[in-house]
Amino acid sequence: MGKYMTVLGGVISVIIGIFGVKTWCWAFVNLLKGAVPPMLILGGLAAFFAGVSEIKDAMQAKKEEKK
Repeated sequence: MGKYMTVLGGVISVIIGIFGVKTWCWAFVNLLKGAVPPMLILGGLAAFFAGVSEIKDAMQAKKEEKK
């Protein structure tokens, strides 16, 4: 039953979202202008730190293999 409620909630959210975008288009565009750059910065930082961590793990694994 929980899976169906999740799907139903998703469909209702999409319908409300489409209605909201049509009704408040200018406000939605302003929201995107203000929200997208910080999300890109935070996403980029997360990807950078994940990559650095993966490189460190690979270097540590190579050191362990040599021993």
